[in-house]
Amino acid sequence: MKQIFRLAAAAAVALSCTVVAVSAEPVMTATDAVRGVKQTREIKPQFRKRVVRLATSEKPGTIIVDTNNKFLYLVEGNNRATRYGIGVGRDGFGWSGVVTVGRMAEWPSWTPPAEMRAREAREGHNLPAVQPGGPDNPLGARAMYLYKGGRDTIFRIHGTNQPWTIGLNMSSGCIRMMNDDVSHLYNRVSVGTKVVVVGPGNKQGNVAFQDKGIDILRTMFGG
Repeated sequence: MKQIFRLAAAAAVALSCTVVAVSAEPVMTATDAVRGVKQTREIKPQFRKRVVRLATSEKPGTIIVDTNNKFLYLVEGNNRATRYGIGVGRDGFGWSGVVTVGRMAEWPSWTPPAEMRAREAREGHNLPAVQPGGPDNPLGARAMYLYKGGRDTIFRIHGTNQPWTIGLNMSSGCIRMMNDDVSHLYNRVSVGTKVVVVGPGNKQGNVAFQDKGIDILRTMFGG
């Protein structure tokens, strides 16, 4: 028993040493380049990838997106989940509902919706019709395209070349993740994965989940 206690205590100390804010490198998107904007911001510790104790009625493999608290959970079962920090839609662009992953892509190209291009053009910012995939692409390293009833919703879970936006309401409705995190999630889901987005309008229906905090040993050692 003493040995188990010492192991847990050591893990807690080690974890406390790893929970430090990560300073994001200055980054610039196509839109930012037009605006002449370069942003830098620290990513808060709570938005780093963690294994947490999660009480939920959703089945293992389900993704739950909590837009209010800026967390995405991949349900693992046994009251556990992997939690990732996210960036979500800014005012007027939030949404909710139950959707599925309809398509997946690595280093995807970006095709701004017509309404986005028109909106930005009115402000004097010209977006490309298509931007090839790569480090400068706003969709980042991976994208999971969200479908409803077999049709593309135009919303995605994707990476970002703006890591400073994690934890903020900045997008046009898509769910942003750090590139390392979205790559980790991408490797653990598949087309057909259920995604529950909890947000404005409560269109996700009655979904129960409760984040009970970090599972220290599994965060440190896996398993």
